[in-house]
Parts: sequence; C-alpha cells; structure tokens
Amino acid sequence: MTRADRSPTPNKSTEYTPKNRRKILFRLTKYLYAYKLYILLALILTFTSNILSLIGPSLAGSAIDAFGTSLGQVNFPKVFGYIITMLILYGFSALLSYLLAILMIQLSQKVVYKMRKDVFDRLADLPVGYFDQHQTGDIISRVTYDIDTINTSLSNDVIQIFTSLITVVGSLTMMIIISPQLVLVFLLTIPASIAFTRFMTQKTKPLFRKRSGKLGELNGFVEEVISGQKVIKAYHQEDVMIERFDIKNDEAVEAFYNAEYYSSTVGPTINFINNLSLSLVSVFGAILYLLGQLTIGNVSSFVLYSRKFSGPINELANIISELQSSLAAAERVFKVIDEIPEKEDAIDAINMSEVELKGNITIENLTFGYNDEKIIIDNLNLQAKSGDLIAIVGPTGAGKTTIINLLMRFYDPQSGKISIDGHDIKSVTRKSLRQSFAMVLQDTWLFQGTIYENIAYGKPNTTLEDVIKVAKAAKIHNYITHLPNGYETLLNEEGINISQGQKQLLTIARAMLLDAKMLILDEATSNVDTRTELQIQEAMYDLMKGKTSFVIAHRLSTIQNADTILVVNNGLIVEHGKHTDLLSLKGLYAEMYYSQFSSQN
Repeated sequence: MTRADRSPTPNKSTEYTPKNRRKILFRLTKYLYAYKLYILLALILTFTSNILSLIGPSLAGSAIDAFGTSLGQVNFPKVFGYIITMLILYGFSALLSYLLAILMIQLSQKVVYKMRKDVFDRLADLPVGYFDQHQTGDIISRVTYDIDTINTSLSNDVIQIFTSLITVVGSLTMMIIISPQLVLVFLLTIPASIAFTRFMTQKTKPLFRKRSGKLGELNGFVEEVISGQKVIKAYHQEDVMIERFDIKNDEAVEAFYNAEYYSSTVGPTINFINNLSLSLVSVFGAILYLLGQLTIGNVSSFVLYSRKFSGPINELANIISELQSSLAAAERVFKVIDEIPEKEDAIDAINMSEVELKGNITIENLTFGYNDEKIIIDNLNLQAKSGDLIAIVGPTGAGKTTIINLLMRFYDPQSGKISIDGHDIKSVTRKSLRQSFAMVLQDTWLFQGTIYENIAYGKPNTTLEDVIKVAKAAKIHNYITHLPNGYETLLNEEGINISQGQKQLLTIARAMLLDAKMLILDEATSNVDTRTELQIQEAMYDLMKGKTSFVIAHRLSTIQNADTILVVNNGLIVEHGKHTDLLSLKGLYAEMYYSQFSSQN
C-alpha cells in the first residue's frame, strides 16, 4: 500500500491562510501567558533599564551647556556630576539588561519545553494513518528545527519589541519636550518606514512558510536515505540518490535564499531612511540654534534621542522579518497539535480486562479502503473460535496486513463490524482492545536500552526470571548469555548491533511475555533462517495454545497445521479450509504452495 493510496481528504480546519496570522500570534501569546510572573518581571526590568538609558541624552545635553561659551565659564563640578550620574545610570541599565537576557532565556526554554511536550503528546494520540501519510523526517523537523526557530524568536525578538516600544515612546516624548518643531521631520520619514516594512512583510511571509516546508521535505528525504543505506548500496543507487538529494537541496537552498534575500533588504532600507531623518534633524537643529530657539546642548540631546528613536525602528524592521520565520515555523507546529487524534472511546465503552475474555472473533460484511476511491477489502466475513489458529495467506497487496490493522483498530472500516466474544470492538476501549492482543510484526522495533528492557517492554516491572523464561522459549537465551553483559547488554538505537534474525527473536520473546488471549503474527519468522524457524515453531505452538491466533505467513510450510487457512485475494476470501483440503482444490493456495516448493528446489 503506497502512501498516496492512504492519503485522506485534507483537514480544512488545520489549513492556515494569511488571515490566520493573528490566530498564530494569539496562540503563541497563550504559551507566554502561562508564565505571566516571568513576563511581569521582564516588563519591569525592560521598563526600568530603558528609562535609565533614556535619561542619559538629557544629562549629556546639560553637561554640554554647563561648559558655557568659553573655557573660563566651565562649571567643572557640574559637568563631572552629570558624567558620573550618566555612568551610574548606564551601568545599572546594562546590569538590568543582562538580568533581562537571562530571564528571557529561562522563559523561552520553559515555553519551548511546553510546546515540544504538546507536540509529542499529540503525536502519541494520533492514529497510525497519520504516520502513514507523513514523512518521518518532516515530523522530526517540526519537533526540532521549527520549535527551535520559535525559541530563538521568543528569547530575542519578543523582549526586543517591548524594549523598542519603550525606547520609541520615551525618545519621542523627550524630543517633543526639547523641540516640537524638529519632531515634524519624522512626519515624513516614519510613514515611509512603515509603508516599506508593511510591503516587505506581506512579500516575505509566504517565502518563510515555503522555506520551513522545503526544509521538512529535505529532512524527510535524508531520513529515508540514511535508513535505507544497505539497500541503496546493494543496488548501486548512490549516484541516483545523490542526484535526488541535489534537487531537494537546491529547492531548500533556493527557498532559504529567497526568504533571506527579501528580508535582508528591510534593514538597510529602513537604516537609510533613519539616516535621512538624522541629516534633516541636524540641518534644522542648526537653524533653530542660530535663531536662538535651542542651545547646543538641546540640539545634541535631540540628536541623541533621534538616534534612540530611529534605532528601534530599524531593529523592529529586522525583528518583523525574523518573526515571519517564527510564524511560519509556528504554523507547522500548530498543524501537528491541531491534528485530529484517534476518536475517543464511547462513554459506556467496555474494558476488556474487566470481562472474561475467550477470544471468539467474528468479522461480518467488512468493507474497507484507505480512501473511498480504492477499496482494499470488500464484504469480508470470517469467524474464529477461541483457541483457533487462523492463517492468512495471499499475494502481495491482497489485504492480509489490512485485516490485522482493522482487528487492532488502527483503522476503522467503512462498513461492517468486528466482534470479540459478541462485543463490537467499537464499543470497547482501544487500550484494553490492544492489550488483549500480543503482536509480532515483520518490521521489528527495538529501542535504545538493555535486552531485558526491550523484552519486558509490554509488561513493566516484570521479573528477570520471567524474561529469561520467555527468552529460552524463543531460543534466544543462549545467545544473550554469551554477550558480555547478558541481559543488561545495551542495544543501539533500532538494535543495529544485532542481526535482523536476533531482533526478530527478541520481539517474539516480548510477545510471549504478555498474558494475552489473542495473538497476531505478521510474517513473524520472515527474518529467521530455516533452522532457527524450525526450532521456535514448537515454542510458538505452545505460546498459541488456548489463544486465538492470526498468522500472516509467507512460507506456507509453516502453517500446515492451522485450524483454518484463509486465502485472501483482492480483499476477498477466495478459499478457506485446512492445508490438505486446499491443496485438493488445486486453486490459488495450491498454486502458491507448489510454486514455493518448486522454487526451494
């Protein structure tokens, strides 16, 4: 089943448009509001630090005026007093700015921790179908890169906005006090800055969104290539994969370049406008001085305040560009958080652990497709009695694994139902339903941890004796005891320091440890050699005694003793019965069986 086959209709509720920018900002603000005491303290530090620094230019102007018109008129005690006061104020302002930076780092880390936890919690609640439809690398990119982008913005940009606002308002107030006439200069430059910034914001917003998306695609491709290195090398496809990577890389680089190119023009342009305003202030300030309306100190203070006034505007333009990147990243993160989780269990759902489970399974008129356009299983009917061994065979794509997905409620059918002991599985809690099954899949999964932890994964707090018991039954105990640390041997991520067959045996031991009434084996011995397979068959039959077992088998010789063999083709059970009966029919099963027999010879 390809990913395209499983793609559902896009969820319109998770599609963000440019009009939803306020919604994204509001949601980011909610994360900040959860730490309102930090925000309050940050505002106090920001306000105090900036007020102290805003007093400086006024004192500088007063110090200049204290020099008088000649050297003999200089009031040195007054000048030194202004200078010492300025040093003290700037020193305290710098200290408060340092404390503010430390505080914002702590705040951003708390917000990012909460956001990353929300994303991971949502991923844990999402149905299996979501992971069938999205690249692993792209999901990882959202959890790591996108949230780190938000972190950078929160730790730097948010407080910078507050700082800029206080500085602009404070500087403008002082300039009005010094000379209302000179402030008129900014009536020309400020609107030009705002208009240009607004224009570039609208232009760069989709570019940053595209940049995040292309990086996610690149990460997804790299993840697939790394995980498939053995296959790539075996088929000598290194050059092909390099060419594909170059295409993905070029697209990502181009997206980065376009976003950064246009955003980088904002700062220099705004800086040019600010320098123009400073030139006009200098010219008209000199004229007002010659007319006797301002002192040299007033002009100097006004120029310093104009620099403080223009500086934050220039910084704000750069911050807005960075915010576009942060909003694009937040959009991708919130899309994950907004994904629809698995449907909640019914209020009166049955907990299978509280009922006496026998394991009678009935499938009635079951129809299912990963999308409505392509039906995989059509009107399937099946009955498995408690303790039965049901083998499911058929060609690739016939719907064998899909039946297992439906039994576990990884997917729900379009119509029909599945019942266990007369209970429709839709009326059973998903957790208790899945705990009623022990499962061994063809695709083995081991995590970074000890062998003991991996075997005991499905049954926490189990004893070492129980783990050893199932390891012996799975014919893996001797191998484990010959390892340097035995059951405490640490496996690498994905168990890459052991063979594929040994990984499969560990997952079989894990399933044996569960006290489940129903068992699913999906090509469970496909990665085990024939000799080892024969060794564990007896143990597997002991494991299946008294349990309703579903076995998807590739090697038909391993399921000859099954109570019922279902031959599935195109979503339909075309043949069913015991091994000898099916051979006598000389149908699809017989054809598959003899073809394997012939191929082995």
